[in-house]
Amino acid sequence: MVVYAIAFIAFSIDLAKRSAAATAATDAALVEAKQAVAVGAASDATAGTGSTATAAPGASARPSKTAAGTGTGAVAYGRSPSLRVGVAMTVLAWLLHLTADVTRGFAAGRVPWANMYEFALTGTLIITTVFLVVIVISKHDLRFLGTFVTGLVLVLLGVAALNFYVSPIPLPPALQSVWLVIHVFVASASVGLFALGFALSVVQLMQSRREALLDTAKAAKATFLATLPDSVTLENLAYRVNIIGFIMWTFTLMAGSIWAEKAWGRYWGWDTKEVWTFIIWVVYAGYIHARATRGWRGSRSAWLAIIGFSAVLFNFTVVNLFFKGLHAYSGL
Repeated sequence: MVVYAIAFIAFSIDLAKRSAAATAATDAALVEAKQAVAVGAASDATAGTGSTATAAPGASARPSKTAAGTGTGAVAYGRSPSLRVGVAMTVLAWLLHLTADVTRGFAAGRVPWANMYEFALTGTLIITTVFLVVIVISKHDLRFLGTFVTGLVLVLLGVAALNFYVSPIPLPPALQSVWLVIHVFVASASVGLFALGFALSVVQLMQSRREALLDTAKAAKATFLATLPDSVTLENLAYRVNIIGFIMWTFTLMAGSIWAEKAWGRYWGWDTKEVWTFIIWVVYAGYIHARATRGWRGSRSAWLAIIGFSAVLFNFTVVNLFFKGLHAYSGL
């Protein structure tokens, strides 16, 4: 957790530097635009003394928003040392995290996800793994999501260590199945993808608000958002990530039904955990359907993705802690 905290601080410093870079770029563009206006005025004055000049209709000496550095395009931003430190610390934290997860598994003599503490430990490991894989394979530079991802992992690990910790215990008979491994691993991987889609959707909402201010000619403060992709690109990335997560969540439902039949002799029993797993599936199915066929783009699709991940967190916390059923494996 200490290494994750260092990574979070480094990523936060990078966001602050992005804001400074955006402000500097805006100021430089404004100075350049004012100089261009001054040169144009001097040229007009010179032309007016020697011959009659005809101005083009609608011509204006005012700088455009793009020239002033306030357009929707991203400000060029290089590789900052704090960003490299953040990624390096995240990799180191991931290695330590992996070691802790494996040693917990050896101590328990099984896969480490039989209670809330172990699932939080393994789930946050997979969230970090998904983030590191995506920043390597994506053609877009998504390292700016490090602040959101490491912050989320840090909070979840802290809550798990303080409130959910239990000593290793043997598995209940219903959990002694290979389908548990398949079911929970796929569920954890899909949660990691949903978490990344959630972070992209949050940034998308922030970016779209900034772009709306620019489109309405209102003043928008130069922030780190000026160095990030536009809201459409962020939305497309979130959609792709969530689609993969949805496919894996669908398999989670299928594997869970097979496991339920092996353990309790029925595929579906309307247990609280089963119901909420299905609710999550319906929310993300609605998100994909609404965006693909109903034209729900922009903030509406982002809010649906955020609601979906909120349902995931509710399923992990409130359902496990306050609802009883065959899936009540909190260990508390």
